[in-house]
Amino acid sequence: MTRQLNKDTTVCMSLASRPGNFGTRFHNFLYDALDLNYLYKAFTTTDLPAAIGGVRALGIRGCAISMPFKEAVIALVDELDPSAKAIDSVNTIVNTDGYLKAYNTDYIAIASLLKQHQVDRGLTFALRGSGGMAKAVAAALKDAGFNHGYIVARNEQSGRELAALYGFEWREDLGDLQPGLLINATPTGMSGGAESELMSFTPRQVDAAEVIFEVVALPEITPLVRYAREKDKTVITGAAVFAIQAVEQFALYTGIRPDDALFREAAAWSRQ
Repeated sequence: MTRQLNKDTTVCMSLASRPGNFGTRFHNFLYDALDLNYLYKAFTTTDLPAAIGGVRALGIRGCAISMPFKEAVIALVDELDPSAKAIDSVNTIVNTDGYLKAYNTDYIAIASLLKQHQVDRGLTFALRGSGGMAKAVAAALKDAGFNHGYIVARNEQSGRELAALYGFEWREDLGDLQPGLLINATPTGMSGGAESELMSFTPRQVDAAEVIFEVVALPEITPLVRYAREKDKTVITGAAVFAIQAVEQFALYTGIRPDDALFREAAAWSRQ
């Protein structure tokens, strides 16, 4: 029997500059599989304070936060969980009777994938970006034991601040450097943007690297992922990041953690 929506249905949502279907499909698949009276919908906004005010006022249970709102939303919530406070970046809001508590499940996903793929901690890395997602990546790299790397960012102030926070080095560009691990935490390659057909690193840099970590989840196969796979590199995709952090969000919103088999089924369904 098809699950019916009613006045008691609990609503969860996401906010992103360019919403995709992955989260919507992932969460709603699990609601159906677990027979939960929930609904998930993706949104964008040009008025973040009003959108978060709506989350609070309308009793939206959970709200996923994506680029470019991960830092700006901090001033609009009531409490930061240590996972968000440690890196000043939010990707998840849980609303309990109008009280908004913010978390960051990106860190959990990044750390999990570095371990799962057994990425060599001795590799020098280049992390492109200095925003909220880049903060989560930098923190996970440092905690995983990566000690030599570069924060590559056009914004010198935020790039230097992020590099200094974790003991890395800021560079405006890589120049002739050829790090073994390349991570993209910028919108380059994301669907719908001006740079959707571009790679965040040059072909020469990708050719010299061992591991490519793409944080962009939409599309799953970005130009960087496509090129790196053609070159037989170890590739970690943004879709993998999204799936792991989404299940952490699901548990925060519902109090239920899907088993591994159901998680894999939901993730596969979401990528179709």
